[in-house]
Amino acid sequence: MVGVLGYLADRDDDSKPMLVFLLPAALLLTVGLVYPAIRTTLLAFTDKTGSFNGLDNFVWMFTQPEALVTLANTVVWVILVPLLSTAIGLAYAVFIDKSRGERVYKMLVFMPMAISMVGASIIWRFMYAYRGPEQEQIGLVNQIIVWLGGEPQQILQNSPWNTLALIVVMIWIQTGFAMVVLSAAIKGVPTEQLEAAQIDGANPWQRFANVTVPGIRTSIVVVVTTISIATLKVFDIVRTMTAGNFSTSVVANEMYTQAFRSGEPGRGAALALILFVMVMPIVIYNIRVLNQQKAIR
Repeated sequence: MVGVLGYLADRDDDSKPMLVFLLPAALLLTVGLVYPAIRTTLLAFTDKTGSFNGLDNFVWMFTQPEALVTLANTVVWVILVPLLSTAIGLAYAVFIDKSRGERVYKMLVFMPMAISMVGASIIWRFMYAYRGPEQEQIGLVNQIIVWLGGEPQQILQNSPWNTLALIVVMIWIQTGFAMVVLSAAIKGVPTEQLEAAQIDGANPWQRFANVTVPGIRTSIVVVVTTISIATLKVFDIVRTMTAGNFSTSVVANEMYTQAFRSGEPGRGAALALILFVMVMPIVIYNIRVLNQQKAIR
């Protein structure tokens, strides 16, 4: 689908021969993605018995307090995770660029990317583990709180801080991806431009803001959009750490809960449709930015 969107967004003569090579993949996508997407769309307008119920599933989604909390949590995830992951990854890439031990530092930050979402969630469940005030803490976060003179907290149960605690896990995983991509992009910025800015009297911050950032804009867009899509689909972290309880559910988790736990496949399909609609603008925007950069070159 991304390939077809890319072709439609860039209709020059050089792209038309690509259709010959896209046809086999398009056939497989039709069977594996397009047909199920159509079935899911139709299912979104049915009740648990399979009977047509119009927009009832969508009305439920935007009127029930639990569903509204789920949508709000998803929005918070999509705002915080891409921005913080990209910002931290970019800052890290800038500070360790050409420093001694650069490879080791990069490896340490990138290591969480090698861990599965479920594995990372289990690690952080131990990090957030809670015991009573009179007991010895086994969770690092609560032990630090105790060292600072505070009372241990049930971090994964206290809303809305539990949602932020889950977001930290996703940021921990995605920062390494952002750092690697942006570090490679920074090394591609022409040295002559940086030297010219330095000769003109620009300080390090001005060189970064006026030379480096514009030079890696395409990479920043790719990183932000990629992490945004991954965040919209986040499921493993929420399911493993809280199962969506304590007001921590997101759209992907609620989709699973409604379709397979509550026996409401129509509501699950409606949530899947909303998730698809939320992802598409990000993909289209990414393609437009890449095409604009291609036109400039």
